[in-house]
Amino acid sequence: MLKDKYTFSDLVDIMKLLRSENGCPWDREQTHESLKKYLIEETYEVLEVIDLNDKKRLCEELGDLLLQIVFHAQIAQEEGTFTIDDVITGICRKMVLRHTHVFGEAKADTSDEVLTNWEEIKKKEKGIESQTDVLKDVPSNLPALMRSYKVQQKAAQVGFDWNNIEDVFKKLEEEINELKDVYKSKDVERITDEVGDVLFSIVNLSRFLKVQPELALTSSINKFISRFEYIETESKKEGKKLEDMSLEEMDELWNKSKIHKESAKK
Repeated sequence: MLKDKYTFSDLVDIMKLLRSENGCPWDREQTHESLKKYLIEETYEVLEVIDLNDKKRLCEELGDLLLQIVFHAQIAQEEGTFTIDDVITGICRKMVLRHTHVFGEAKADTSDEVLTNWEEIKKKEKGIESQTDVLKDVPSNLPALMRSYKVQQKAAQVGFDWNNIEDVFKKLEEEINELKDVYKSKDVERITDEVGDVLFSIVNLSRFLKVQPELALTSSINKFISRFEYIETESKKEGKKLEDMSLEEMDELWNKSKIHKESAKK
């Protein structure tokens, strides 16, 4: 029977029941590996509702994400590796140990100082001695734009960085010119390499501009879809199919979609 209010321990108990012999066949079959895709999906659904500023759905999606944490912890408990209490203890200890300016005697009056302290404490905890190991410590399965941003950020912490944004623009132009030099060739490996360098330089520029490239690209993708929808809608009004239209005709509607969007904002 449903209750009006549940606690965290209720969620843990529900998950334990679902995994039991009298529970759910699907839940019992799941493993850490099989649940990976759901963890990723739930994370991105949380990000989406944050972008939409939908607080009601944010509450719901955070619950879905929390379920994944509890699910993994229950599987681990059954395996005898760790429990949800170990997860909570671990993160609480980490917060205390890495906030020495709050729980200790360290000084940190700005966000930058907090992050510097955090990184130094993290290196000591993990026994990391070289800055190369710091770069390697950035998870390799992060989306490439996010990973490159973090790698560049950590390299910059030891002074391996451009002095000003003008130098970053010059580097981007240099990489684009190198791509132009090879794009007509049939050397796929070199072309791939140069495209990667251009993307890496764009991430570097994003970092200087304090823009998260992953979020910026997501916004541009959504904008593209919205404008494409306008083209398709307007072409149908004119009794035309997209595949029968010229690029010039579609481009004209594309430009109109920009004006339409700006008018809608007013």
